[in-house]
Amino acid sequence: MHDLIIESTTQTPFIHFQSNGQLEIVGKSIMDAPDDFWTNVKIWFTDYLLRPAPITCFKIQIDYLNTSSSKELLHLLYLLNDLANRGFQAKVAWSFHEGDRDMQEVGKDYEHMVQVPFEFHQLQDAWQN
Repeated sequence: MHDLIIESTTQTPFIHFQSNGQLEIVGKSIMDAPDDFWTNVKIWFTDYLLRPAPITCFKIQIDYLNTSSSKELLHLLYLLNDLANRGFQAKVAWSFHEGDRDMQEVGKDYEHMVQVPFEFHQLQDAWQN
């Protein structure tokens, strides 16, 4: 299985999904038509679920996302939940910038919607909106 790499834009996040179980999403997700962007991501992830690594770590560092992108990300987390229910180890490493309470709360909300364990990491940097 090949890795999925999608470079970021001003409206889309960087995606790096590896068949070894290291999955990463970083950046903004504020596109008007998220289906076009997220379709390839969901196809790769669905294929990955057929032969997953023993341990899957989903690293997420979203600076901002709109409602439609939020639904797409939640769909991926539900798929990750299914993986864990099949006996594979899975976790989410949710990172947010210092002082960004909104993205911290989004992560907490997702944590309550799935059964996969979350780790929260506050980034100590000079990030600003």
